[in-house]
Amino acid sequence: MSDAGERHASWLELFFDLVVVVAVAQLAHRLQHPTWGDVALFAILYYAVWSIWTSLTLYSNVRAEKTHLRSMLIGMFGIAVMAAAAPDVAHAIPGVGNHDQWFIAAYVTCRISVSRSIRAAGTVMTSWPAAQLGAGLTPWIASLWMHDEWRYYLWGIGITLDLAFSIAQSRRPERLVSELKAQAERHRARELRRAGRAGRPLEARYLEDPKAAVLDPGHLGERLGLFVIIVLGEAVMQVVIASSGLDWDWPLGLAAVAGFGLIVSLWWLTLQYGLSAVPEIHERGLKPYVALPAHYAMTAGITATAAGLGAVAAKPAEHLHGGVQWVLCGGLAVYFAASTVLGLANGAGRRWIWGWAVPSIVLPTAIAGLAGLVPAWSVVALLLTVTLWRVAYKPKAAAGQPA
Repeated sequence: MSDAGERHASWLELFFDLVVVVAVAQLAHRLQHPTWGDVALFAILYYAVWSIWTSLTLYSNVRAEKTHLRSMLIGMFGIAVMAAAAPDVAHAIPGVGNHDQWFIAAYVTCRISVSRSIRAAGTVMTSWPAAQLGAGLTPWIASLWMHDEWRYYLWGIGITLDLAFSIAQSRRPERLVSELKAQAERHRARELRRAGRAGRPLEARYLEDPKAAVLDPGHLGERLGLFVIIVLGEAVMQVVIASSGLDWDWPLGLAAVAGFGLIVSLWWLTLQYGLSAVPEIHERGLKPYVALPAHYAMTAGITATAAGLGAVAAKPAEHLHGGVQWVLCGGLAVYFAASTVLGLANGAGRRWIWGWAVPSIVLPTAIAGLAGLVPAWSVVALLLTVTLWRVAYKPKAAAGQPA
């Protein structure tokens, strides 16, 4: 039963999530015939979509009912443009070229829009400064004048700057707030001189100092969890669509059952233990500078696994090849690796780390190495076994309580 004052996702936020569903589906399609370059570009494009969603989620978390509809709709339209452009990034369309510049323009516009919205609220997003301070936007803007693979290197540099800046700055929020207060004071002094020369009073928006934003942890946890549900839904969709128009023989049946079991198991881990999928730590709360990068890695990993499940459903009796096996198995390994990092950061027990967490990272990688020797459906069945091992973990009962 929910507390009377407990806050949940608004209708606006749920409407906003719809466009993310489309974006995730578009990005998953880029992994159907993957090379290592395709995987790297997927990680970059996925981060761009994820960062806008995360920035607007943090903004709406802090502003609650004062969230501006315009800011959310700009973000929604921008992600829609990015989703439409994503399949054509780095892929030339005859007579047209690619849609790289549309993707860049939509990404930069959305990031600037949400940054201005947070600043206008007079708050400092100390939990994830990249939402407000576009440390990594400059390389993206510079890439507009690039026409070869250096453009994508610049995107990668921009993402690295974003992550490094946010993690470093959010670990010392008082210093960040002090710096922005000093900046606001200098801006106020300039405006005061201009107002004095013009013979008018100083506008009210220059009078208040910026203050640290206060997050609602319950609402944020729900929003991050809903994103996990979105990517799990993408996995279901990949299997369903790939199964259409095929002979529903026993290899496809086994692949579908194993794939569905894998998806349900990942959902169960989120339901049982929260976003981290780590037992006994979700109630302690996770630091945003740890939880948010892990959320990016975990959901990107699930999306990659979803793409692999679609490839298996299309040809369940054949051997996986062309890098699909590494997308399928590697995505699950990344998911569990991020979960393990969260466990280490929050003091999870050694029994869980060495008995459950580490094997769930190593085994999918080993399965990928064997994928070329066995039918595709059996690869999914083996991954399901690994995931069920995580599900089967039973935390030790507290002293004085029955096991």
